[in-house]
Amino acid sequence: MTSPHRIDVHHHILPPRYLKAVGEDAIGRLLVSGKAPAWSPELSIAVMDRHGIARAYTSMSAPGVSGCAEAEAVEVVRGFNDDAAALRRSSGGRFGTFAFLPLPHVPAALAEIDRAYDTIGTDGIGLLTSYGTRYLGDPLFDPVFAALDRRRAVVFVHPDCGPCSCHIPGVPAATLDFPFDTTRAIVSLMMNGTFARFPGIRFIFSHAGGTVPFLADRLARLERIPSNGAVLSEGVLPTLRRLYFDTALSANRYAFAALLQLVDASQVLFGSDYPFAPEDTTAASIAGLAELGLDPALLQAIERGNALTLFETTA
Repeated sequence: MTSPHRIDVHHHILPPRYLKAVGEDAIGRLLVSGKAPAWSPELSIAVMDRHGIARAYTSMSAPGVSGCAEAEAVEVVRGFNDDAAALRRSSGGRFGTFAFLPLPHVPAALAEIDRAYDTIGTDGIGLLTSYGTRYLGDPLFDPVFAALDRRRAVVFVHPDCGPCSCHIPGVPAATLDFPFDTTRAIVSLMMNGTFARFPGIRFIFSHAGGTVPFLADRLARLERIPSNGAVLSEGVLPTLRRLYFDTALSANRYAFAALLQLVDASQVLFGSDYPFAPEDTTAASIAGLAELGLDPALLQAIERGNALTLFETTA
């Protein structure tokens, strides 16, 4: 057993009433395993203890509440956030939370932001990359980002299938659709000017940003289009370098070669994707980071120090 020091910013929970509302089939069809994973607070704590994880920030994963009508979505999200907040309060500091929002229903989402911060408590907000046919850069969501900017929120963005899903037989959404949906969400936020207009938000993107590090130079060519001049006035690469990225399913030489060419190591955070990625993946991620040959101070920053700075905490 390793002495706990890591901070995990990508750690999902499946409270019983959320699992019942959404359904195991809807969750499982997105995953390589084909089934919803087993989860309980006790299982999470045991995995954290075995792999040196001191604290995990919990979030809802895809499919969120995408199959729910507005009233049901609000009810399910409130229940999920209440369960996460109760776990946060009772865990002695082992769990933080990213409260979920009932998007695309903007007035309800604004109400839940206020409730999460002012009533039940949260460390940040969790979003999906897309909702129906709308990516996060859609102007519909501007009031949500304005509210989050006022609170200097930490916003964790997790992928969903998205409207551009490929549906190749034998290839679950988590394999291809998730990283590409993350890429499209980042580009949509940049091209809508969301990053520029709401600089108080600290965004974390899952899985090393999908394909964004690989495509960064290609994306920078968007600056050559005259009509993009105003929205890209900061520059594509400087915009991308302000974002945070987690290591979930990406702690390998292929992903890190591109990621650390794009951003400073201070923008990289440890993420396990547990339990949607099983315990052996957590172990592999930790081993993968250790095998990259990083300076020990950089490795310590990725596994712990950067999160302490981002969440403005000391323990």
